[in-house]
Amino acid sequence: MGNREDLLAGAKRCLIEKGYADTTARDVAAAAGTSLAAIGYHFRTTRALLDEALVGAMAEWGEELDRALAHDAGPAADPEQRFELAWTRIIESFARLRPLWAVQFELIARMDRSPELREAFAAANRRARLGLAEVFHRLDPGADEATALTLGAFHQALLGGVAAQWLVDPAAAPSAAELARALRVVASDLGPARPA
Repeated sequence: MGNREDLLAGAKRCLIEKGYADTTARDVAAAAGTSLAAIGYHFRTTRALLDEALVGAMAEWGEELDRALAHDAGPAADPEQRFELAWTRIIESFARLRPLWAVQFELIARMDRSPELREAFAAANRRARLGLAEVFHRLDPGADEATALTLGAFHQALLGGVAAQWLVDPAAAPSAAELARALRVVASDLGPARPA
């Protein structure tokens, strides 16, 4: 690996171990085994390095989640079974990726200070919405992108809320079965769909 790749790997480790706000240039240089000057040479600022490392870590998380969700309950499974299996796998990922989730929540509060990071998050949100619509509804995003984005936004909101609850108190966060049960009650309370 070159210095640039070493710096990105070191920055990812620091983000996971210390968080965004508490990671210094010295921390990253030490984790990467490079000099402080290498950060300026390759990234200009420590913030730019941390932003790029976070975007890379988010992409890796997305790929891992895609792999976890790739194996669904099978063609005979009903929507509730698919929902519960997908949520079981998502919740399992919280334990493996807790530090990455924590850093993402930390950065949401700092988003106004980094237009580049906001752009990266917005692009990731769009991809996530399309992917979630495909996982939960077997909906081809190319066939009806507007519906896919709407359904994906619902699941993304649920994902962020469950992740926040899990970070605060994993034992009290809802399980996949509890989410399915709550969704059934909400759907029942809404009643039949109104004519368009």
